[in-house]
Amino acid sequence: MQPTQDLSQVEIRRSRKRVRTVTAWREGDRTIVAIPARFTRAQEREWVRRMLTRLATQERRRRPSDDELMSRATELAAKYLGGRVQPTTVRWSTNQGRRWGSCTPSDGSIRISDRVRGMPRWVLDYVLLHELAHLLHAGHGPDFWAELDTYPRTLRARGFLEGYAYAAERGAQAAPGESDEDADRPTDEVDDGGIDEPEDVVSDEVDVDELNPDDEALGQLELDFDAPGASETR
Repeated sequence: MQPTQDLSQVEIRRSRKRVRTVTAWREGDRTIVAIPARFTRAQEREWVRRMLTRLATQERRRRPSDDELMSRATELAAKYLGGRVQPTTVRWSTNQGRRWGSCTPSDGSIRISDRVRGMPRWVLDYVLLHELAHLLHAGHGPDFWAELDTYPRTLRARGFLEGYAYAAERGAQAAPGESDEDADRPTDEVDDGGIDEPEDVVSDEVDVDELNPDDEALGQLELDFDAPGASETR
């Protein structure tokens, strides 16, 4: 059954520079769908439908229920920890304070901070694995980190969480009237060439056969949507 799709909050951005990809993301209450300028109205409708469905699926995956959290933890334990641990319960928790998660080795229960809810899937997987590894090793010694070495995104996920915590703390401590632009920038910041699509986008590649040069195109909309700062990912 297809999810209900509210098209009133969808903004279409057309670009002649975009040839083979369609990208969608959320901006507040709006959904942005960036498409090739040569799409016909029928192609536009079809791809908007596809991308809204994909976004909804992605968001459901990022906000699993307690039962889905338990299922995912079991999968990760089997894949990365050799099935040596089996949690008894895994659930979201609102009282983790500054912790991303916690576990009780004596009864095998794991609690994940609801601050992680909505973060990228690989970050949630890392937090789950971190707590699962504590069912094997109580502390953070070499044996503990050796368990997490099997997960290929451990360092990336730790960096993501550290950055998130820093940004949250920085926002809480900012003086009145101080903007984010006034904050110290990390020294390893990467220049993205002006592309300002958020990280949680969904993209798809267009079959070249779908682009018919004889079809009615709506390229005139390009000027309306290709304003400075508009995404031009190719």
